[in-house]
Amino acid sequence: MIQSMTGYGKSIIQLPSKKISIEIKSLNSKNLDLNSRMPSMYRAKELDIRRSMAKTLERGKVDFSLYVEVTGEDTSSKINATVVKEYIKQLKSVVDGNETELLKMAVRLPDAVTTEREDIDEDEWAIISNEINETLKKISAYRTDEGKALETDFKKRIENISSLLEEVIKIDPERIDGVRERLEKGISEIKERVDENRFEQELIYYIEKFDITEEKVRLKNHLEYFISELNSSKSNGKKLGFIGQEMGREINTIGSKSNYAPMQKLVVQMKDELEKIKEQLLNVL
Repeated sequence: MIQSMTGYGKSIIQLPSKKISIEIKSLNSKNLDLNSRMPSMYRAKELDIRRSMAKTLERGKVDFSLYVEVTGEDTSSKINATVVKEYIKQLKSVVDGNETELLKMAVRLPDAVTTEREDIDEDEWAIISNEINETLKKISAYRTDEGKALETDFKKRIENISSLLEEVIKIDPERIDGVRERLEKGISEIKERVDENRFEQELIYYIEKFDITEEKVRLKNHLEYFISELNSSKSNGKKLGFIGQEMGREINTIGSKSNYAPMQKLVVQMKDELEKIKEQLLNVL
C-alpha cells in the first residue's frame, strides 16, 4: 500500500504547570529534510526526536514544532528586583513620573528579567516523548489515507493507458496495410518496372522499421508491473517512478514509429495520462 508524503498530525498535553502542543507537517521531498522548532531546554532531546522521525516518516520535508505554554505558577523567568529598583532610582533622577510608569519602563531594560535554565524532568519528558510517538502515528495515518486516494487515481490512469494500448493493438494491422499501400502506390506512379522479389524484400525491411510489437509487449508488462508494485505492502515511490520512466520510453517509441495519424492520436492520450501519473508520483513515499 502506497503512502503520500503529505501529512499532518497534532497533539496537546496538559501537564500540571504547562500545556505542550506538538505539531508535525510534511510535504514531498527526495530525502528527509527535517526542520524543528522547540524551546532550548528540550534541545538535548533533538537527536532522539530526529531518529524517531527518520524511522517513521523516511522521506519528506518535515516541520516539527513543540510549543510550551506555562499555565501554572511555576515560571523560569524571574524579576531581578535589585536591578529594577536601581533602574527606577536612576529614572527618577532623569524624569518625573509615578511609580507605576517608572516600573513599566524599568522592566523593559536589560537584565530586569532573568531566565533560569531548567533541567529536563525525565518523567515529564517520558510523557512528551510518548505523545510525539502518538503524533507520528496520526501523521502516518494521514499519509496512508492520502496514499489510498493516490492509489485509486493511479489505477484509473493505468487502466486508461491499458485501454488505449488495446486500441493501438487493434489498429496496428490496418496501419501496416496503409504503409504497404502507400509504397506500392508510389512505385506504380513512377511507372518503372521493378524486380518484384527485390521490392518485396525492401518492403519487408521498411515495414520492420515501423514494427512496434516489442514496444507493445514491453508497455503491457510495465503496466502490469506498476499495478503489482501498487499492491505491495511497502510504499516505494522511487521504484514506481522508474517504472513510469520505462512506460514513457515505450510510449514515445510507439509514437515515433507509428507514422499513422489515428495511432499518434492514441499515443498523445497515453502521454497525457502518464504525465498525470508522474506528477502524482512525486508525492509518493
